[in-house]
Amino acid sequence: MRSSEDLRGKLRSIDHRGYPAYKELKGQYDFGSFVLSIDHVQGDPFASPSRLSVLVGGKKAGFPAEYYDTYPKRITLQDHLTRLFAAQLFSGSKQAKGSGKSGLLAASRCGQEILERTACRVQDGSVTLRFEAGFPARGRTIDARELEKMLFDILPNCVHASLYYQKINKSRLKAAIELCEDQQYIRSQLPALGLCAFVANGSILPRQSGVSDRPMQDAVAFQSPASMEATLNLPNRGIVKGMGIPKGITLFVGGGYHGKSTVLQALQYGVYNHIGGDGRELVITDESAWKLRSEDGRSVTGVDISPFIRQLPGRRDTRHFSTEDASGSTSQAANLMESMESGSTLLLIDEDTSATNFMIRDKLMQQVVAPEEEPIIPFIERVRSLYEDFGISSIIVAGSSGSYFHVADTIIQMKEYVPYDITGRAKDAAAEFPVFSANQDKFPAYSANRCPKANAAVKRDDRLKLKAMGTSELLLGRDAVELRYLEQLRDGEQTMALAYLLKYLQLQAMDGKKNMAVLADQIEALLDKQGLEGLFDHGDVRSSLARPRRQEILACVNRYRQLVV
Repeated sequence: MRSSEDLRGKLRSIDHRGYPAYKELKGQYDFGSFVLSIDHVQGDPFASPSRLSVLVGGKKAGFPAEYYDTYPKRITLQDHLTRLFAAQLFSGSKQAKGSGKSGLLAASRCGQEILERTACRVQDGSVTLRFEAGFPARGRTIDARELEKMLFDILPNCVHASLYYQKINKSRLKAAIELCEDQQYIRSQLPALGLCAFVANGSILPRQSGVSDRPMQDAVAFQSPASMEATLNLPNRGIVKGMGIPKGITLFVGGGYHGKSTVLQALQYGVYNHIGGDGRELVITDESAWKLRSEDGRSVTGVDISPFIRQLPGRRDTRHFSTEDASGSTSQAANLMESMESGSTLLLIDEDTSATNFMIRDKLMQQVVAPEEEPIIPFIERVRSLYEDFGISSIIVAGSSGSYFHVADTIIQMKEYVPYDITGRAKDAAAEFPVFSANQDKFPAYSANRCPKANAAVKRDDRLKLKAMGTSELLLGRDAVELRYLEQLRDGEQTMALAYLLKYLQLQAMDGKKNMAVLADQIEALLDKQGLEGLFDHGDVRSSLARPRRQEILACVNRYRQLVV
């Protein structure tokens, strides 16, 4: 390993040369208190920034072992350090001047959720922090003096202010770790309490606006109905009370703008831990929960949707259903069956984003259109058997139809953002109306043994360009994968990770013999052991990837239009 003075000397030797000479800097340099690694050098000042990393040894970093002795606490520590380092870099960015991205310094910008990222890795106490830097130039000529200022003045100050336990605000880090312990405790207690979700009293669920994920000021704090209140004794906060949503079928009803969808949105993001001050820190959901919705136009490949869609016109096969342009009902049926394939045990459903004919079929329509002429078996006829036969609970938001009163176990009315348990009253009212659809048979047999094969084009060219467009789409070569309706994706870095995961699965795992569940197990085992770094053969790891759940990994595979099963 070379010394920092070797790097300084090299910088001065290439000053004013053509930009490609920067590539001679690749390698590791000992700065005494940390090691700097220049992993990838951009091709020109206007290209994607160079990728660098710093390594601070465990003894020098000095973080207590109890802050990273479990996976959730380690991810929380990594998240906290990433936020600190990114804030320091932001203040130092663009102090160096020049063409294009000259002087840029940036690390991952974390949102409200705590995610595992390649930006930071804590291993046996040592801290690796990955970031990007725009190597300065004048035109296309190296400005080494400006890069020297970035690497020898700005960067060391950022490292020392954020990656050493003795230098940071210890009480804030301690609060973050303790919050993580409390969140994980609630999550671990859900099964024993017979719950699929928990919403603490005092939680702030509404967000500031449609483009801001911060809590709304002066919002109504959540307060559980007395009949549904659960009490937990958390390791750090002590006694906490809130609404425990039981396993089974739960229905949220109420007038428009009274908070039904706001609660559901909080629950769908409750699969992640949140930072302190978010307002939803103690909204905890079954981590396998899946937001089920219709998705007109999506690609479906070989999915058995026969439990919900019988013989289609033209005798199209619904046991191995494939289409390039799914309808609302067929897409929602495919999404549900794929969620079962991924291991989800909780469905979150909003009638506003569902296909009406998939959800219900009223008595008048049954009389006018004979059952043998209707290929769709509505969800209301399967929701009970999903729970009783597979243990899959459902939380449903409905505002226009009381049909689900007949099948729901728990019915909650939202009124001005306050929940009321109206189960008894709603059941009494429902008894006066005929059940429009009474079929609650055992869930029918279906096939879940799809074994995908790799796209031959990917196997031939493993250097395909990968690109992510926020959380809405990714590109694998020339193939676009639409992800905009995967509502539980929270970060564009997750999307970028999905692109790498899709490529990895095709190159390393898809052989036409492993089914989707086995592929998901295999990739999760890799990520658990090596992190997202395991997707890279060499040391040049992307600095801006965040780990998605297995549900989103398989959902991405399922939306790949070149999928072959």
